[in-house]
Amino acid sequence: MTQADSQETVVLQADQLPAYCPNPAMPLWSSHPKVRLDLTTGQATCPYCGTHYQLSDEALAGSHGH
Repeated sequence: MTQADSQETVVLQADQLPAYCPNPAMPLWSSHPKVRLDLTTGQATCPYCGTHYQLSDEALAGSHGH
């Protein structure tokens, strides 16, 4: 699926965790089953729509204390 190539990166803040796709900003017509994203490496790509998610620098800094 080439749709992933056209997707922008969604930068997530700590207060937006845990992260799911589709996210609240996505239009209803483009929704798919809700998927929890594994951001242990600081980034993840939705297996359905290809949207790329990345933790902000602040969220990454805060995650090391857990």
